[in-house]
Amino acid sequence: MGALSVAQVRRLALVRAGLLRPELSGLAERAAGTGRRARRCAHAVIERFGYLQLDTVSVAGARSHGIVLASRLEGFDTRLGEELLMPGEPLFEYWGHEASWLPLDLYPHFAFRRREFRVHPWWGDLLTEHRSVASDLLRRIEAEGPLRSLDLEGSSGQGWWDIKLTKRIAEALWSAGELAVSSRANFQRTFDLPERVVPASVREQSLGDADAIETLLLKALDGHGWASTGTLAATWRLVKKRAAIADALGRLVEKGLVVPCFLQSEGRRFPGWIRPTDLELVDALGALRPRRNRGVLLSPFDPLLWDRKRVKLLFDFDQVLEIYKPEHLRQHGYYCLPVLAGEHLVARVDLKADRSNCGLKVRACRFENRGSAGQPPPRDVEATHWALGRFARSVSLQLER
Repeated sequence: MGALSVAQVRRLALVRAGLLRPELSGLAERAAGTGRRARRCAHAVIERFGYLQLDTVSVAGARSHGIVLASRLEGFDTRLGEELLMPGEPLFEYWGHEASWLPLDLYPHFAFRRREFRVHPWWGDLLTEHRSVASDLLRRIEAEGPLRSLDLEGSSGQGWWDIKLTKRIAEALWSAGELAVSSRANFQRTFDLPERVVPASVREQSLGDADAIETLLLKALDGHGWASTGTLAATWRLVKKRAAIADALGRLVEKGLVVPCFLQSEGRRFPGWIRPTDLELVDALGALRPRRNRGVLLSPFDPLLWDRKRVKLLFDFDQVLEIYKPEHLRQHGYYCLPVLAGEHLVARVDLKADRSNCGLKVRACRFENRGSAGQPPPRDVEATHWALGRFARSVSLQLER
């Protein structure tokens, strides 16, 4: 079993994530505007990871899914990130890492989850308890056509989880595969019958759970490069599937598609997995000299960042999310976007968009490294300024100085 250094794994992770040297990542570097090319480039990013996690927060001027795409594709208009799920596009919405947009060809691979989610993971056996409401909703959509979540009938309670019953049932039907999301507009789902959203050629594919797990583990490695078993499982929230994952990894090793590999760090060895082709890529990356003066902002939900232990190991960076903390307990800000410069996370900025005045305000900026005089390295400052300017253009706002 081979071993790689932290620097090697970090560099590989960045290339596979589309954040370092596009000629090596296989992803485009630019995708301006909102036309077909920009869509194709966005689809390629989603294909690389296998998912694009969705999130509601737009305080920085764009939601996470738009920010993830803009961080890979210079010139990308984040408004397109809100409109990728449309009829005819090769995507579907489902539970991937979290609620995500996923490549359409992965639809059969989540049959196991649609079965498991017949009992909703949060709300229990809602579909059995309220079968008549669920049946009425399905009949209504069949007869009247797609229905926006905004138009679902019922009254809400006052609590955070007291979502109106019909909406909860629609989401439970979607989780169980009895409904599908055909599109989103203003972040509002439109529900329809799966047979009117997912092509029969995809929907009717029969795939065993073992094959599905193998494909999902390979797809996770596509985005990570090297990863521990825990990271691979967490990529798809594969809960209570330790034996199935171990069996799948064993079969992938036998097929020559995956090899075990340690990460060596300060005398410790962390077991993990890598594809043989990525081991070859590690060698090609050895002489790489990334530019550090051109930074890019990353969403706090970026595929590179959600595994906090991995981020600490690879970047020596404490990735924190303080949205749910009271303001007086926050150290960095409400919605901090880390700044990636070359191979390093050098700063984090807390942004607030003011659409009414077309402005983007930097509420806080914290540099990770400061010299003896308390000043950050000039190249980190330059990289952060570059990243802020690029981000402001992607969200069509004027950066307030």
